[in-house]
Amino acid sequence: MRAGARVAGALLRGEWRGARQRLRSFDWCFAVPLAAGVVIAVATLASVIDELLADEPEAMAGLFFGLVAASVAMAWKLLDKPGAGLAVVSLATGGLFFWLLGLQSGPVADPTALALFGSGMVAVCAMLLPGISGSFILLMLGAYPAAIAAVDDRIWADLLALAAGAALGLALFSNVIGRVLHRWHDPALAVMVGLLLGSLRVLWPWPAGVGVISRHATEAIDGTGLGWAPASDLWLPAILAAAAAALVLVLSRLARANS
Repeated sequence: MRAGARVAGALLRGEWRGARQRLRSFDWCFAVPLAAGVVIAVATLASVIDELLADEPEAMAGLFFGLVAASVAMAWKLLDKPGAGLAVVSLATGGLFFWLLGLQSGPVADPTALALFGSGMVAVCAMLLPGISGSFILLMLGAYPAAIAAVDDRIWADLLALAAGAALGLALFSNVIGRVLHRWHDPALAVMVGLLLGSLRVLWPWPAGVGVISRHATEAIDGTGLGWAPASDLWLPAILAAAAAALVLVLSRLARANS
């Protein structure tokens, strides 16, 4: 992912010679199937996810919970020398982020083009980092429902704003993130693990789920209020969380076996 970001960043900055050199050594056999899978998934699943976010927010939050929990384990394993000091960094970062997420008011019902532009810029930076999903960053920023709706309903102005922000973020931050990870690999990853831990605030088992915009009302359903869902409502999110975590771990093991 970082290699692709460096190519795109060089192109966007007008560094044609550097871009050509990177393209010659780029792993196209990996990138082309990956990009095709992303495009197909977005095109085919956007409408399904949009429906489920509105109709089954707790179940979807359980699914995301499993994905993030597995990502925490995967990101921690990437540390070269895990230890108590790095664990403290992760827990402190997670606690701070958990508190900060409580300050937001949930998803944005009608985000402006500038808000979508900024969300795209931040989300693409997450895609350059191991263990953090760009989609999940959109979720935390309150822009995920709007992004899914833009894809599902072909709202080209919103899609263009997201894409422009992603392109600028890629150009500005690809080299910076690569250098930070190269120079401070373990501390940077420890902070990322903490961000993942803190982000669980917007997920199950808190009853507002991931936070969605209701189709049947004008209000947003807040995904950051603390609480606990009734026991009778926990079984489906729990099953989806376990299944999602298992899927991520299995795919990770298969990827390591084939590398």
